[in-house]
Amino acid sequence: MKKLSYTLLLISGIAFGQLFEKDKVYTKQDTLKGSNTPFRDFWDVKKYDFSVEPDFEQKSLRGTNKISFEIIKNVTNPVFQIDLQQPMKAGKVVANFPIASYKQDGDFIFVTANKKFKKGEKYTIDVDYSGNPQIAKNAPWDGGWVFTKDENGNPWMSPAVQGIGSSIWLPTKDIWSDEPDNGIIMKIITPNDLVGVGNGRLIDKKTNGNKTTYTWEVKNPINDYSIIPNIGKYVNFKDTFDGEKGKLDLDYWVLDYNLEKAKKQFQQVKPMLSALEYWFGPYPFYEDSYKLVDSPYLGMEHQSNVAYGNGYQNGYLGRDLSGTGVGLKWDYIIVHESGHEWFANNITAKDEADMWIHESFTMYSEVLFTEKYLDKKSADIYMIGLRGRIANDIPIIGKYGVRNEGSGDMYPKGANMLHTIRQVINNDEKFRQILRGLSKDFYHQTVTTKQIENYISSKAGIDFSTVFDQYLRTIKIPTLEYSQNGDTLKFRYTNIVKNLKLPIIINGDQTINPTEEWQTVKLKKSTPVDFNKNYYINYLSVQ
Repeated sequence: MKKLSYTLLLISGIAFGQLFEKDKVYTKQDTLKGSNTPFRDFWDVKKYDFSVEPDFEQKSLRGTNKISFEIIKNVTNPVFQIDLQQPMKAGKVVANFPIASYKQDGDFIFVTANKKFKKGEKYTIDVDYSGNPQIAKNAPWDGGWVFTKDENGNPWMSPAVQGIGSSIWLPTKDIWSDEPDNGIIMKIITPNDLVGVGNGRLIDKKTNGNKTTYTWEVKNPINDYSIIPNIGKYVNFKDTFDGEKGKLDLDYWVLDYNLEKAKKQFQQVKPMLSALEYWFGPYPFYEDSYKLVDSPYLGMEHQSNVAYGNGYQNGYLGRDLSGTGVGLKWDYIIVHESGHEWFANNITAKDEADMWIHESFTMYSEVLFTEKYLDKKSADIYMIGLRGRIANDIPIIGKYGVRNEGSGDMYPKGANMLHTIRQVINNDEKFRQILRGLSKDFYHQTVTTKQIENYISSKAGIDFSTVFDQYLRTIKIPTLEYSQNGDTLKFRYTNIVKNLKLPIIINGDQTINPTEEWQTVKLKKSTPVDFNKNYYINYLSVQ
């Protein structure tokens, strides 16, 4: 272990010093979790083939994971970092190549190889694991396993791990930028009176004594935090959706006493899929089906395994987040969490700091769904109403390399930024094709903010770089100061980034290009100017 100890000392002393953000201190541990370290950058995960057996009474887990991977650069005697967070413990670690040593150090398993590897070679590492995983205090926001009981007193179990990562229970390469390209095989071992529901399709069910193993397969790449087993007293019903790529299998797994409610509430799924396919393109995982599963928490976007806990009611637990009444006309969790199948699961941010790519587009999917399901006026009302939830506390983009997400404003403020960009493009069909193009051109990929920014600007033929800087990297909201004298309008921007390029349309058909300098323009009429409220800017009349 001398080589490993020296390597860790070098990293802690040089490459991974502490980073500071106001009163937040980022440590070597944060960097090991959030960066493409020298222990991660030479191998690419291809598949996870794992088992998990929860014990409800002990609140414990045990299982194995076979990690298949490909070497992506020549390297000699490297150290592999596999993530498994305390208090979970690794047991035996074996590989189909020579291992000099392995050791669990905190939240990581370091495996030192005794071999020269060449780019393109493929290998496997098998890890046994067991222990009592962290229990979620308030899932899905705090991260951890939920061991609870349903209304009839039956055990009900599932994790929620978006922020903290899948390695809170499963040994993986737990970084957003490396998804298992060839999917996963998940074996869930349960008592015979319970059912195990995973991602993708059920490909096998075997009973052995008093236990049953449910085997699920995902054929597509999948982000680690979406890999979720659900265990409970589930029953199943099915349907199909005639979508852009043919028949999409709809698979619903609900607690037995929720069956009739689910059959009614889940009728919203087809209109949702129809609307989001119109705006975003085909559902990205036809091979793995679409699935809604009763969960012991509000909801999450688990790929082809969407967690549903909204109480079979419209709105967000019966409330309208926009405060306008529009959000009570559809089920928030069905629409929002399914919208993530395009943005979060199909297109995944490489770094948690760029999580706005997931949440801004997905909150905007609520607006797009409303427009298709109801009408454009209702959609605009809903969008503007969401501004009441914007805090403008810290920037939307977080700190890179340390598993840090930015402000929760990535939801309503990010969506309003996209709505503003749509107004500037001023061509809804062009805007729709940009959204569909994102889903197609970044299909099943991990991306950076810059890639998304540059793509939108390029396809729109408009430089939105300063607009992205304004809304993603500052907490400033542009203010248009103006005064009107008859048919003359005087105006300027304040509270903006340098050289902000954000033209706006006034009076329905006249474009102005405000800067920090005062300008004047002649209006077509002398009636009070009509400002478009769909731009996320403040309007201030000054004398």
